[in-house]
Amino acid sequence: MEGNNIERRAIVENWLPRYTGMPLDEFGNLVLLTNFYNYVERFSERFDSEIYGIGGPMQASTNSKGITIVNFGIGSPNAATIMDLLSAVKPDAVLFLGKCGGLKSSVHVGDFVLPIAAIRGEGTGLDYYPFEVPALPSFRLHNFVAEEIVARNRDYRTGVVYTTNRRVWEWDEDFKKYLKFIRVIGIDMETATLFLVGHFNEIPRGALLLVSDTPMFPDGIKTEEKDREVTKQFTDLHLEIGIATMETLSRKGEKVKHLRY
Repeated sequence: MEGNNIERRAIVENWLPRYTGMPLDEFGNLVLLTNFYNYVERFSERFDSEIYGIGGPMQASTNSKGITIVNFGIGSPNAATIMDLLSAVKPDAVLFLGKCGGLKSSVHVGDFVLPIAAIRGEGTGLDYYPFEVPALPSFRLHNFVAEEIVARNRDYRTGVVYTTNRRVWEWDEDFKKYLKFIRVIGIDMETATLFLVGHFNEIPRGALLLVSDTPMFPDGIKTEEKDREVTKQFTDLHLEIGIATMETLSRKGEKVKHLRY
């Protein structure tokens, strides 16, 4: 068993710089994850920090306060990969700044969702735990995120999100009926995997999801034009809340790992 642990650590220590282009000693103790390169660009512009991994599968940047941002790509397998690789540096907290589709009439484009759990519809998590193990965030981290949202006079939603491997499902009426039946608030492709693999690697984790579309309604399906408008209106605030959360954690020196393993 000890030999296997050593071998795994050697792999992730080698592969995290390989995938991101950033040396291990450049990673901070607090990590923001995103699916979008422009988030990394805006982070870099704000802090005048170097971007590593341009042209590679992932990009990363770390500011002078020890906060790192990583664009890991899209989808459940990539989510599992980055959470496995981050075990090489054992961050104190990881916060996913992702987007989701809003599935209820009370949820609108531009709303923020703090998931209390995620349903494992993606399948990747089965390589880590059986279905009986829930995909949950570290709730202490979400408390800090909520405080930053409220401080900006913004509302947020809580609820369960559904994570799927299916990118194109909007035409599938049976699947849409299923989503209504299980009463989930949103749908995405990464959150459950990030929560579950974070749990596997003993990494405190959370997700702040921006509602980018409302795919249950015919005029709410995401298009390139609509996504561009969402990015223009809400990206800066989304990123600002994530950065502020990590700065607060750094300043207070609090740990958000709420379980002892």
